[in-house]
Amino acid sequence: MSQRQVLQGVMALLRPLLLDVVPTIQQTAALALGRLANYNDDLAEAVVKGDILPQLVCSLSEQNRFYKKAAAFVLRAVGKHSPQLAQAIVHCGALEMLVICLEDFDPGVKEAASWALGYIARHNSELSQAVVDAGAVPLLVLCIQEPEIALKRIAASTLSDISKHSPELAQTVVDAGAIAHLAQMILNPDAKLKRQVLSALSQIAKHSVDLAELVVEAEIFPVVLTCLKDSDEYVKKNGATLIREIAKHTPELSQLIVNAGGVAAVIDCIGSCRGTVRLPGIMMLGYVAAHSENLSMAVIVSKGIPPLCACLIEEPEDHIKAAAAWALGQVGRHTPEHARAVAVANVLPTLLAMYMDTRSSEDLQMKTKKALKNILQKCTYLPALEPLLHDAPPNIMKYIVGQFSKVLPHDSKARRLFVTTGGLKKVQEIKAEPGSLLQEYINTINNCYPEEIVRYYSPGYSEMLLERVENYHPVL
Repeated sequence: MSQRQVLQGVMALLRPLLLDVVPTIQQTAALALGRLANYNDDLAEAVVKGDILPQLVCSLSEQNRFYKKAAAFVLRAVGKHSPQLAQAIVHCGALEMLVICLEDFDPGVKEAASWALGYIARHNSELSQAVVDAGAVPLLVLCIQEPEIALKRIAASTLSDISKHSPELAQTVVDAGAIAHLAQMILNPDAKLKRQVLSALSQIAKHSVDLAELVVEAEIFPVVLTCLKDSDEYVKKNGATLIREIAKHTPELSQLIVNAGGVAAVIDCIGSCRGTVRLPGIMMLGYVAAHSENLSMAVIVSKGIPPLCACLIEEPEDHIKAAAAWALGQVGRHTPEHARAVAVANVLPTLLAMYMDTRSSEDLQMKTKKALKNILQKCTYLPALEPLLHDAPPNIMKYIVGQFSKVLPHDSKARRLFVTTGGLKKVQEIKAEPGSLLQEYINTINNCYPEEIVRYYSPGYSEMLLERVENYHPVL
């Protein structure tokens, strides 16, 4: 007898117990079903196929609070596994009953119902819309105003799950007045509640400029910056995520964050933590820097480049390195001054090495290549470019040589230095396609020097001289 058959047998035995005349037996049977369904999706499916859901839903309206909690637990346990199982719960009319439970006098029943609704809503926008249509949102907003911390947490989490799918769903949460109540809880001492509050505000703000502005208007700055110093890693991460979701929309919103001290606070946060907690902060700096020269300069002036470089070097995960590379590219892409600020941090060789490393993920290679291109096309600080001449592949080389071809014609000191450091010799060794852009740049550089100097540093010139010595017949 397989394990599955045994468990289906157990289900068949539990089902009649849900209708037992003794309430304690009913509750225990429901709890047992919930635990089985929670274990894996096969068992959850067995609950659905065993026609147990309609029975639970019927009992939800008439039973005592203990049974309601147990029944809501079963619905949550089934609904969490997949959109199909969650849809089965919707199909048997459970949402309406769960929404009625949100009005129950017992906070534990409200909590269990809210939790089940959140697990259904988190799968996709259709299921989320079904939760909204059942009338859950205004009652969830009332739940976050209740005194019980556990109920506040779950209700905020459910509002986050509803908001995340689309601007329209987020708007229904906003229309119910959620933002003001969520914003008031940013300074709540309970870390788990703060995590959910920050997550819900992020899921609202991410969709559009209008929604982000509504979140900002709830006066979350500067109080939200205190979350970046929180001892709880998830509070830090969710706080940085909220700031990122606002910053990404417009230069004006980014400027508001800069003015509130947000960039400096995020930079401190990146410097003080490790791993994925850093990711939203890294991306936030990239978004701010991408908007304009002035905002990029705000990141530079706030000493944002060293921690970004540290993330690039220290972090073992490729996706975090890729985000840091992208952010550095956004900082350096505006003007020669911006590019120089990144280049003097000695980050270009690191970016190049990661781009050329075959162990790097495809995304990391793409991001480092783009960052190099962004920075190199603006960089006129030649000492930072010269080391790259020796290692860069042709597709990167053209940007490096291109910058030398722009600077050398107008700078005699740089021309001399380019010879003495071996740069001119290296350029002669580059094999460029005739007529290519790279060849044009090389010709421009060569035209900055007397012909015999260029010849002297060309490959094979010393052999040619030796040959002439050998073939020379002295005139006696």
